[in-house]
Amino acid sequence: MSGNRAVAYKGPGVVEVIDTPYPEFELKDGPGVNPANVGRKVPHGVILRTVSTNICGSDQHMVRGRTTAPEGLVLGHEITGEVVEVGPDVEFIQVGDIVSVPFNIACGRCRNCKEGKTGICLNVNPDRPGSAYGYVDMGGWVGGQAEYVLVPYADWNLLKFPDRDQALEKILDLTMLSDIFPTGFHGAYTAGVRPGSTVYIAGAGPVGVAAAVSAQLLGAACVIVGDLNADRLAQVRSFGCETVDVSKGDPRDQIERILGVPEVECGVDAVGFEARGHGADAGHEAPATVLNSLMDLTEAGGSLGIPGLYVTGDPGGVDEAAKVGSLSIRLGLGWAKSLSFATGQCPVMKYNRQLMQAILHDKVQIAKAVNATPIALDDAPTAYAEFDQGAARKYVLDPHGSIAA
Repeated sequence: MSGNRAVAYKGPGVVEVIDTPYPEFELKDGPGVNPANVGRKVPHGVILRTVSTNICGSDQHMVRGRTTAPEGLVLGHEITGEVVEVGPDVEFIQVGDIVSVPFNIACGRCRNCKEGKTGICLNVNPDRPGSAYGYVDMGGWVGGQAEYVLVPYADWNLLKFPDRDQALEKILDLTMLSDIFPTGFHGAYTAGVRPGSTVYIAGAGPVGVAAAVSAQLLGAACVIVGDLNADRLAQVRSFGCETVDVSKGDPRDQIERILGVPEVECGVDAVGFEARGHGADAGHEAPATVLNSLMDLTEAGGSLGIPGLYVTGDPGGVDEAAKVGSLSIRLGLGWAKSLSFATGQCPVMKYNRQLMQAILHDKVQIAKAVNATPIALDDAPTAYAEFDQGAARKYVLDPHGSIAA
């Protein structure tokens, strides 16, 4: 069979395009692979020829050296592809299908999967519930920023697009179904957004943009997005959001100028553990800032959706507590205001089919909102560097020239 090329983490700030083995229906040893998974048979899997695979902010955390990711780890968990091989236990997915791959790897057989909690599957990661492709401490399933990738439990995991030609025509929108669109929607949905809501979203990166689009889709009356990056704030204004520049001070004051009151009904954290301070502290990392700010500016009885990533190991943490994911959160304030919190991986399968329908029926233009930018696989190192500098784009890798064609 043919070879394979992929994007690999090579150390803090360094990614390279490498030659790597073509996938097989068995997990092999390699960087980040849990020893208990080595030799695991995958007759229920398929091999995809990657059509599109996106660079995610979660990947960027690893590339910055802010996790315990090993050098040589093949990156990528936002995958859309064409089925080129099927395992002997696959019944419903066929060669030639164009499919979206939820970034959560789920068996479909454990108690959590049966309850729809596919972000915390019990059977795919020997260390703890939950898994993902190409991600640190997630079981060692090989990433999909590659020409070809193995997807296990294919009948359960894959979302097949109903029409091949339509899917390829809308691929820049549909590629967002693997992660950021459902993740942003999950943030807005769990924050309680409904028709007429007022919403504050911390972070104007791709997930924050997706959360803003989702809040609009859910009927919010006013969506406000806060960030430090002027280009990203301009991007969210382009589709009708209000903005807050947190370098200019407390978001409450700016929110009050927009709404007439300093609080919103729904808050979304789309930043995560590499958050920076507000106002005069805007240049300094303060990992609990966003969570504490959201508790302050969300009204009593409101809800916080927290799709922003928080980790259990951060070698670059600002102090010893932060290095193990222990943050100084004002839980007393949240308790006093009877706030609700929703955290953790988005269970992509809970939302991806409905969001696919919204895309196919032209109810949403997520690719335009996140400024989707297709690039060749060989351009991945440059794209990672630009994304790290705050580019107001969502980079979409096109390993086979499928999008260009």
